[in-house]
Amino acid sequence: MRKVRPRSLQWILIRRLILLQAATLLLFIVLCAAALWIANPSLLIDNEAAVAAVKDAVERDKDGGLIVRETEDLAAFRRSFPNVWYIVRDDHGQSVRSGTIPDVYTKDFGGLLGEADHATIGFSDKDMRPEAYIENASTRAGAVRIIAATQSSRQETDGLEINISATVEVARYPDGSRNWERALPALALVVAILLLPIVLVMGAITLVTTPAVVRRSFAGLVETVRQAARIDIGTRAMQLPVKHVPQEIAPLVHAFNDALARLAQGYDRHNRFLTDAAHELRTPIAILRTRAELLRQEPQSARLLHDIERLSHLAQQLLDHQLLDRPSDQREIVDLDDLVRRVAADFAPLAIEAGYDLAFEPSPDKTRVEVNVLQIERALANLVRNAIEHGGGAGTITLAIDRSGGIEVRDDGPGIPVDERENVFEPFYRLHPQSRGAGLGLDLARQIALLHEGTIRILAGSWRGARIRMELPVRS
Repeated sequence: MRKVRPRSLQWILIRRLILLQAATLLLFIVLCAAALWIANPSLLIDNEAAVAAVKDAVERDKDGGLIVRETEDLAAFRRSFPNVWYIVRDDHGQSVRSGTIPDVYTKDFGGLLGEADHATIGFSDKDMRPEAYIENASTRAGAVRIIAATQSSRQETDGLEINISATVEVARYPDGSRNWERALPALALVVAILLLPIVLVMGAITLVTTPAVVRRSFAGLVETVRQAARIDIGTRAMQLPVKHVPQEIAPLVHAFNDALARLAQGYDRHNRFLTDAAHELRTPIAILRTRAELLRQEPQSARLLHDIERLSHLAQQLLDHQLLDRPSDQREIVDLDDLVRRVAADFAPLAIEAGYDLAFEPSPDKTRVEVNVLQIERALANLVRNAIEHGGGAGTITLAIDRSGGIEVRDDGPGIPVDERENVFEPFYRLHPQSRGAGLGLDLARQIALLHEGTIRILAGSWRGARIRMELPVRS
């Protein structure tokens, strides 16, 4: 069955934000085009606006003379452009003038401008004469020609003058109507040329900034995930911070923290129960051992002593498991040779009594490790007890150290079958059901090694017996 990969919320948000911004840009373009199409705006520069203001003010007096009334629009335009001037002429030669008019505009511009509907008159860049706008307009006084400008000279500018004009000429039929079949392809090309840079720039900015914004928004959540990954049995009381977590994710983090607190409480209750039970068992076990030793030496009393020893060993291993809860700040840097030598000295009488020789092989170099001494001593004690229990009652039990931080416990017994070398590290698993052990010694040793970022494994080779190797990180 194909495994379903979880969807990335980050990339879902990035894709949707990019699509949303693209749709918004497209809608904006469409709305602008529709507004321009419906409104059909006429954009006027200053000189054209001056002609438009004058055109609305042209009238005839009662004698038929040409006049320009001071309308509200024209007065407002004068306030905005104090240097405005204009000339209004009709077909009968009457004219009205206002403002300081440059000499060049007092001349007759000929028949061509008389036929043109409108035109802009300009001069070279070095010429100080201003541009003007001329239009043949239809007014209340009839057809007139209006020339107007907002300046009498280019020296009257405020220091910077920007003129923007655009003329779009659409192909026409002979009757003057627009030929859109020919005009639309060219118009579409012009629009594409104008809009393509905007679309490319906005698209590039969107593609670059959107992932960065989303990743920054998720930074607090990513850090919370990293802290959650560091939680283990030794840090079960840890709580995930919610300060930098998005508001929508905060309830999930709070629920996770509550679950951690409940698990920690349950685990502590379980541990207290095991500890109390083990302590309670030790007293009746000690009483039973004393009474059994007072019995006459009979086969039944020997088996009873054997069963009592199993109970005592089980109670001790249950207590040993509580060592796993020791905090990591109780570690210290020690010489590995000294630590292992103490364990070997403690177990030498027990090994000799069981029929073994006990050997200790120190490291050729000084090996220093940072460990919880009590935990490592209990782990080694369980490995040595395991060797005494399963070593066959003869031969040599050896504790050897090398410069890489490895500790090997060797015996000359029957060894551990290859297919059982993983099973023996499981709790309560025993190779021989009638043995005195409870099946917790190797499990405890492995957990202690893992707490110290170390390893423990059973070595394979042609030698006789079992070799269990525990490796601890060496401090330089």
